[in-house]
Amino acid sequence: MDMAELGWNATLQDQLDSYGLEDINVGRIYRIDRSEFGVLTADGELSARLSGKLRTFESARDHPTVGDWVLVKTIGKNNTIFAVLDRSSVISRKAPGKVTGEQLIAANVDLVFIVMGLDNDYNLRRLERYLTMVMGARIRPVVILNKTDLMDRGDPRMDEIKEAALGVNVHFISAKAGAGIKGLRRYFKKGVTIVLVGSSGAGKSTIINTLLGFEKQKTSEVRGSDSKGRHVTTRREMFILPEGGIIIDNPGIREVQLWGEPTNMDDAFPDIANLALGCRFKNCQHISEPDCAVKEAVTSKALDGKRYDNYLKMKKEMLNLAMRADKGGETFQRQRWKGIHKGVKQYYKYKKEG
Repeated sequence: MDMAELGWNATLQDQLDSYGLEDINVGRIYRIDRSEFGVLTADGELSARLSGKLRTFESARDHPTVGDWVLVKTIGKNNTIFAVLDRSSVISRKAPGKVTGEQLIAANVDLVFIVMGLDNDYNLRRLERYLTMVMGARIRPVVILNKTDLMDRGDPRMDEIKEAALGVNVHFISAKAGAGIKGLRRYFKKGVTIVLVGSSGAGKSTIINTLLGFEKQKTSEVRGSDSKGRHVTTRREMFILPEGGIIIDNPGIREVQLWGEPTNMDDAFPDIANLALGCRFKNCQHISEPDCAVKEAVTSKALDGKRYDNYLKMKKEMLNLAMRADKGGETFQRQRWKGIHKGVKQYYKYKKEG
């Protein structure tokens, strides 16, 4: 297999050379099945497990994910992943539920296709959350509005979506009919990695099947009452397109929970960031401060009030998350040192008894 097709480059080669190891395999994770990792190498596919060191990671970010470049040692029939090369990028979100933790979606990603259906799946506020998630990771987003057969000429959504995704390429397609797919193919080039995110039933798997030219991913119909789809895609998996380029499918996301710093929101809300330059105070929070250019824009309707409210909601959410994560980090360190002290105490106890 041509490693350049998988995205191998000079920077990765320099990292590999720095290890100075022989008799190792280098490859890219293309799927994960619980404790089994599918890895693509120059010699083909192999299945591997993590070394003990990698299994005892301190945070989710230290854990290998789909798209990672890894080093694999083979002894007999057993393949062991013992190192992960530095990532060029990683996209993640807050883990579902009440746990304050990060969930990785994919690594070494060049572009993210944000897929949204033009049925009941359509939601501008959710799109803003996706854009914040992607741009906060310093990855370029592309918005794909699927199911154009549900649109009429002059549909107002064509304009409002572009206002919500300022400066972002937007494509209107019908994945099932193949309309607009040609416009997506131009993003795929040798070694370029693109991940798809969106709700179940938005059409991600159909897009992949159309791009591949055959049905690789299972698809299902959505419920007519609420346009919700079943989670047919249950794992993240990477595919290589015939014309070059890599695409990563991702299970449907029910909750777009953010992870990262609130300061990363400016790229997703460039209009608010530009307005903020006219605020009286540099650290204006755009809530109750006097002479706030952002609030004045909302009052004059130059800025959509719902967009402004969603911005404040996400900013508050990310601030609270950062505080909880910091508190969780302190708790982790306390527990870690407590365990270390306990281990030392037991060591001297056993030594004395021995």
